[in-house]
Amino acid sequence: MKIRYLMIFAIVASMLLGSFSAFAQDDVIVTFWTTENQPERVERQEAIAAAFEEMNPGVDVRIVPVEENEIDRLMTVNLASGTLPDIALHPIVLTAKWINDGALDPEATTSVIDELGVDTFNQGALALTETADGLYGSVPSDGWGQLLVYRKDWFEANGLEVPNSYETILAGAEALNDPDNGVFGFCGPNAADQTYTWQVLEHVALANGATFVDADGNIMWESPEMVEAMQFYVDLMNSAGQPEAGWYWDQTRAQYFAGACAITIWSPFILDEMAGLRDAAFPSCPECEDNPAFIAENTGIVGAISGYSNDAPAAWGGTFNIGITGDADPEALEFVKFWMSEGYLQALGVAPEGKFPMRTGTADAPGSFIEGWSALDVGVDRKAPLSDFYSEEDLNTMIAAADGYYRMGISDGQALLAGAVGADFFIQENIVAAINGDITVEEALENIQIETEDIQFELEG
Repeated sequence: MKIRYLMIFAIVASMLLGSFSAFAQDDVIVTFWTTENQPERVERQEAIAAAFEEMNPGVDVRIVPVEENEIDRLMTVNLASGTLPDIALHPIVLTAKWINDGALDPEATTSVIDELGVDTFNQGALALTETADGLYGSVPSDGWGQLLVYRKDWFEANGLEVPNSYETILAGAEALNDPDNGVFGFCGPNAADQTYTWQVLEHVALANGATFVDADGNIMWESPEMVEAMQFYVDLMNSAGQPEAGWYWDQTRAQYFAGACAITIWSPFILDEMAGLRDAAFPSCPECEDNPAFIAENTGIVGAISGYSNDAPAAWGGTFNIGITGDADPEALEFVKFWMSEGYLQALGVAPEGKFPMRTGTADAPGSFIEGWSALDVGVDRKAPLSDFYSEEDLNTMIAAADGYYRMGISDGQALLAGAVGADFFIQENIVAAINGDITVEEALENIQIETEDIQFELEG
């Protein structure tokens, strides 16, 4: 019930801000919208606000939880009425749009990042938010990228290279594929009605330097890089993947947890589950009966990968950023600095397995936030730090992957089109048809090209 009232408050908070200020006497009110709206996450954020208020008498930080799929609409409404919040934690996909709309203040944001230290941030995360005139549109707080996880013990026993490129992924998957004994070399999505299917293919395609649209709005599904990328995924699924249709994240995770899959691609939210810390997704391999963390202890982690035509590793990933609006008081900027320093580990502690630190440390203590993050407890039914199960090298790999984070359309200045394309399932339908051999890769991409051009025409017209 508390959250329901908080959600209602999110809709009207900024509109009533003037009235609240009248009753706040001398207090400066800092309104902070956040998409971290689950009750326990709100409590953590309120604790950060309380600590800041204690250090800054006369400042009242109001944490306003907002649904992620509603925050853009609310920002538009409040911009029109002149009642913007001071700051807003939001997905990176919205930063460029809000700058274009006139909601965010890149100059204020850049001053905060400069004061904290540009070199203390993950440079890939900063690049995602950089504006055309060299300013920063929002402050990268945390993020996560898709991971390739693989059975490190099997790879080492068979003398196989780390699967971090098209060549090594395919070679490893084919070498370990043994369906007669219930083991697949690669467990990947082949469900036409699941976002996960496109998410994995996008990860694979980015590795080959492919994107579906450029900065000028040219649709590029039929580019050589995209053809090569989809053909790789089709080949991987047909030579080493599971034959059953309709698999998505649930089946790929279950198969990997059962010790019956050599490679899969998943979000970092698999990390605590793989360590046996969540009963609803518990490892079921034979060895896991005596050691629930067996899969985690024998898993290798790859972030960014490279393709046949691209040597620069890339990964599907994104960040959550703090946007500073044009209405922000100086105290709001001070709160952002506090959030990204004294309160930072507490903010990451909301869900450490899915909140990689985008500020890696301070000028005086480089790497300190990565070290602190690795010691934060994760899990649901049991709690333990990620460092209990994963090596320092693996944890650094996850963070370093953010340097290669990219999102098709979003990173190309075509966020509106990217959102519209991702909301439909014609991409997945054609991927699956190509995997099944119903159409060729070229035919699949031609179909997707036509559908995307139609969507683009509707958006422009």
